Amino acid sequence: MKTQMSVLLIEDNQAIATQIANFLENLGWLVDYSATGTQGVELALNHHFDVIILDLNLPDIDGLKVCTEVKKQAQVNVPILMLTARDAFEDKVKGFGQGADDYLTKPFDLRELVLRCEAMARRPKLHENTTITEGKLKIDKRAYEASWDGEVFKTTKVGFTLLQKLLEEYPYPVSRSELLQHVWGDEPPESNALKSHIYALRKAIDKVAGQQILHTISNIGYQLKALND
Repeated sequence: MKTQMSVLLIEDNQAIATQIANFLENLGWLVDYSATGTQGVELALNHHFDVIILDLNLPDIDGLKVCTEVKKQAQVNVPILMLTARDAFEDKVKGFGQGADDYLTKPFDLRELVLRCEAMARRPKLHENTTITEGKLKIDKRAYEASWDGEVFKTTKVGFTLLQKLLEEYPYPVSRSELLQHVWGDEPPESNALKSHIYALRKAIDKVAGQQILHTISNIGYQLKALND
């Protein structure tokens, strides 16, 4: 685990914010600070942070709204730790429902805050880019949305999963066995399900692109081409 992390602290209580910031900075961490939700969202969307520490009770917009906006708009899935005096189970359910990755009730031990931040920073699914773009093709992994040159086209969930794998491997072809494993794991379908899903995906993407984008590579599998045309 790296010794230095960048943290965005969104907390309107000056005394608590100072206490947290001083403690983290003494560990060598870089701390950015915002006393409002509006500024916090702006900072989160325009700068990279390893962790966001977010208070729920803010003077302008609720911390839940901040969490929702950051999770929805940020290009990277940055982990969010919510701080709150609300200790009811229902409040925690709301927090996690809006995308929070962890929850700490006030008052708390600053050493526990550090441990939780370090644990979140180690999670592999966090910090991943939520979008993949190659040429005119773009997918949003969180929204399960695909678009060509800004125009959204519909896919099934399986079709989207196949498209994501093909885009991640672009410009190289992906074998049928790789695609089967990626979508269905160790329990592949008995029929021509892959062929059917590829057909539907090809129909959707080729239609919006106005040309053939998804190609069958004989004896190998499938490949995306002409993404910049």
